[in-house]
Amino acid sequence: MYQRIPPVTRILLLVNTITFVALLFLGPLGDLILGTCSLYPVLYSSGGTLHVNPFFMPHQLLTYMFLHANLMHLFFNMFSLWMFGRIIEEVFGSKRFLIFYLICGVGAGLCQEVWQIIGGVPPYAATIGASGACYGILLAFGLTFPNERIMLLIPPIPIKAKWLIIGYVALELYLSVNSNGNIAHIAHVGGMLFGWLCMIAWRMWPRRRYSFTRWDNRVMVDEARPGFFKRTWSKVKGLFRRKPKLQVKGGAAFRDRNADYEYNLRKKQETTSARPDPEQQARIDRILEKVKRSGYDSLTADEKRELFRSSRN
Repeated sequence: MYQRIPPVTRILLLVNTITFVALLFLGPLGDLILGTCSLYPVLYSSGGTLHVNPFFMPHQLLTYMFLHANLMHLFFNMFSLWMFGRIIEEVFGSKRFLIFYLICGVGAGLCQEVWQIIGGVPPYAATIGASGACYGILLAFGLTFPNERIMLLIPPIPIKAKWLIIGYVALELYLSVNSNGNIAHIAHVGGMLFGWLCMIAWRMWPRRRYSFTRWDNRVMVDEARPGFFKRTWSKVKGLFRRKPKLQVKGGAAFRDRNADYEYNLRKKQETTSARPDPEQQARIDRILEKVKRSGYDSLTADEKRELFRSSRN
């Protein structure tokens, strides 16, 4: 069944994709934007002391999550955002989903900053990608639907969401310590950590003060609406569909009034058709008077036929 993509998820997918494609065609300007908007360490170690990194700017904590290194990096992040983000947005609502997404992304960047300071990375080591925010959304799905089964790609087996989340956390923690690659595993853990803290805080806030209903009390309603091409095709098929001669419009009250009107009209017609005209009634009265005086055998054949027809009516 077709299910539309909610607005915030759709906008995030478009913004990340358009940004990636635009940077490919901007040339030197794209490299400048990439260097300005990537997340650099706020502090770096040199000679046993910490120094402020001139490459770091506060806005990078927000802009880095809309940049991607290559097509595969973009694809896997956007696939997870599409797969889980549209469901979580329906549960949280569009406004709170956007806030949650940004909190997870910024929180992942903060955790990466702390980890880089501890690890003593060089000042030009930049972090990009929406992985931290996407991992936060994955955590929200696992906490909201813990027993929902997810089909893995490798290996292709179903697994409950809660076990998948636990496995991801353990794997990312292990890789953050034992991996020397260029993947920011601690940012993935940070996105999940800040997503968990955000959900805990929202559950603890009193509803009267902040005037919203917690998502765990909401009922998910399928508000799927067919897309443009599907609606157009339905209209085209409707042009060749045989239309009924009579279309009844209105609700139950209208149908009840219509049924009462038809019933009264039918009774009136039956009563009118069964009532003889005055001349015929006068002849029948004379025939009945004759039967009363002289008996049925005194009637002629015509009188008997007329009496018989009147009794049938």
